[in-house]
Amino acid sequence: MRILIADDHPVVRKGLCSMLDSRADLELCGEATNGEEAFLKALEIFPDLIILDVTMPVLDGFHAAKKIREKLPEVPILMLSMHDGPEMVRMSRTVGAQGFINKSEISTVLLQAIDVLLAGGNYFTNGEHFSPLTVSDL
Repeated sequence: MRILIADDHPVVRKGLCSMLDSRADLELCGEATNGEEAFLKALEIFPDLIILDVTMPVLDGFHAAKKIREKLPEVPILMLSMHDGPEMVRMSRTVGAQGFINKSEISTVLLQAIDVLLAGGNYFTNGEHFSPLTVSDL
């Protein structure tokens, strides 16, 4: 499965890439440093999944997700942020993302969240516990 990663911090992107490299079935197909670049790359390479940081320059992750959702409605989007809580989950759902995880939990839940999204599910966390959701929960 081909994954596009968008985060303005090179260290975070490198860490995400390393985690993807641990799985033979996951392939990094592109990287972006801001939301606008993520949108343009998504249209160019048609990834199977997009991982977007919420806080990025030029175009933040929420606005990028909304633009991507309009053009590529079938591609799942996983939002990442250093901030957590119900508002982040609500905003992620509002823009059409299928998942949200806190960056502090990436090392323990990223691959699980990717698997859930690629299987057609939803994966949201409030920063305290993990709640895989179904479409009926939305």
